[in-house]
Amino acid sequence: MNEKAGTNKRIRQKEILHRYSRYIDRPVEFLIKHKVSPNEITFIGFAISLTVAILIALGWVYFSMWLAWIVPFLMGLAGAFDLFDGEVARRTDKETQAGAFLDSNLDRISDALLILGLIYGGLVNYILGYLVLFLVIMISYTRSRAENEGVNMKGVGFMERAERILFLLFALLFEMWFYFLTLFFLGAPITIFIPFITGIPVTPVFLIAIIIYTIALFITVAQRIVFTFKVLNNQNSDEEHI
Repeated sequence: MNEKAGTNKRIRQKEILHRYSRYIDRPVEFLIKHKVSPNEITFIGFAISLTVAILIALGWVYFSMWLAWIVPFLMGLAGAFDLFDGEVARRTDKETQAGAFLDSNLDRISDALLILGLIYGGLVNYILGYLVLFLVIMISYTRSRAENEGVNMKGVGFMERAERILFLLFALLFEMWFYFLTLFFLGAPITIFIPFITGIPVTPVFLIAIIIYTIALFITVAQRIVFTFKVLNNQNSDEEHI
């Protein structure tokens, strides 16, 4: 991801931090007090994301009613660390292009690992999973490529990384609760198996969620491509009339 894309990510992070500052100030101050560098925070967040992917791949979501909550909790924690690194860098005057580059690339790897975890764990069929992975990569690529051409992509597309993480977090959380509640009250969980969507039986909650997720990713890619093409095409038209 280029320098401009990294800067725009920091801008989005600042907007979120301003909105939820009272929940974020204390952990950020704790990290600064203990001299944890922004890059170290980035690696911690990546390690948590890797752990989440492994747990999902091992079927932890269905492992135990008392332990399944760990997966969405760690997903939320990884997302929080993704905010903390930028805020710590800002408050300690350590914002660098190298740090932004590292952060952006580890974000992409984390996204890929999460999807691979879903595939390996059977929550997503491997063909659909590769499509989802392709769309996630395209969402990042279209923004980066557009901003290289000078197009302002702020607010274009509604499934940016934060939204994608939150969507999957709540999808897994509701999947867990629906699965274990139906198991507890009915003696067996209510599940559906559609082979080209998932690799194992899942509840209707997650089945619907992953379909919506895939469609939303596709729409986001289309939004960014169409928006960028229109802006660049208008710029070319304006230049021709000069």
